[in-house]
Amino acid sequence: MGTEANVGVLSGFLDYLRIEKGLAPLSITAYSTDIGQFAAFLEKRKRWLLMARANDVRGFLQQLFSNRVDGRSVGRKLSALRHLYRYLLLDKKIDYDPTLNIESPRQWKVLPKSLAKDEIEATLAAPDAAAKPRADSAALASRDRAMLELLYAGALRVSELATATLEDLKLHAGYMLVRGKGDKERIVPLGKPAQQALIAYLSNGRPALLRRAGKNGESALPTSPFLFIRSGGRKLTRQRIWQMVGQASNASGRHASPHMLRHSCATHMVENGADLRTVQTILGHADISTTQVYTHLALDRLRSVYKKHHPRAKRRRPHQDA
Repeated sequence: MGTEANVGVLSGFLDYLRIEKGLAPLSITAYSTDIGQFAAFLEKRKRWLLMARANDVRGFLQQLFSNRVDGRSVGRKLSALRHLYRYLLLDKKIDYDPTLNIESPRQWKVLPKSLAKDEIEATLAAPDAAAKPRADSAALASRDRAMLELLYAGALRVSELATATLEDLKLHAGYMLVRGKGDKERIVPLGKPAQQALIAYLSNGRPALLRRAGKNGESALPTSPFLFIRSGGRKLTRQRIWQMVGQASNASGRHASPHMLRHSCATHMVENGADLRTVQTILGHADISTTQVYTHLALDRLRSVYKKHHPRAKRRRPHQDA
C-alpha cells in the first residue's frame, strides 16, 4: 500500500515536471533518483512521501552526510524535495511542507567522531598498562603517554606532532608553539597532566631513546631537534603515531585515530562551556566556519544554561494559594 502510494506520488510529480515545467529528460531522471532515495529511506521508517515530516528530511540529509555524500549532491537532493513538496502543497495533497525551515546543506555537517571522557582516560593510560619487558619499554611507554596527552590537550594534528621540536615546547610557561598548515604558528596551552607526562618523558624516556641504538645495527644519534623520537634518536613517522594511537585506543573498546583525539579535545571544551572563537584558536582553524561544526554542542549548552538561569525559562511551580 505504502510503496504503491509512493510510486503514484512520484509518477504524478514527474508528469508535472515533464508537461507543465518542460524539464529535460536528464533533469527528470535526476529528480526521480533523488526522490526515490528519500522514498526508500522513508519506507524503512514505515512512512510514506505524503506522511513525511521535517525530522524525516533531516534524518535523510544526515544519513547522506554520514555516507560521505558531498555537500553539492546533498543540496541537489534537498532542492528536489523542496520542489516535490511545494507541488504537493499547491495541489492540496498535503497540508504541511516538511522541507520548510530546513537549513542549507552548508550547515549540515556531521560532527567529527570523538571519544567519551572515560574512553579518553582509558586510552591515555594504555601505554603504561601495555609496557613490555624490553630494555626500552619504559622509555617508549613514557613517550607514547606524552604524545597521547599532547594530542588530546592541544588538539594537535598528527603532522604537527611529528614535526614538533624541543624548541617549540615552553614547559616553564605552560604552552607549546605549534606550526600548522601553511606554516602558520599558534600557541597551545598545556594542562597539568600533559605537562607532567612531558616532564617524565624528557627526564627519562627521551634520553634513554637517544642512547639506544636503532634496529639493524643503526648507531644512536648524539642528539635530535625533534621532540618525539624513536630508538636511536631517529625521527618518528606519522604512520607510527597512527599505529600507536590505534593500539592505545583498543583499551577504550573503540578504535581511534590521532584526529579523533583532536576532535575529542574540541568537543569536550565546547561541552564544558568554551566559546567557538577559543576553540578555533586552539585548533588552528583559519576560518571560524570550519569550527562551526561544533555549533550544535554550544547551542545545547546555551539552551541548558538558559533554562537553568533565566526566570522565564525555569519551571514554574503551581501557586501555593491557587
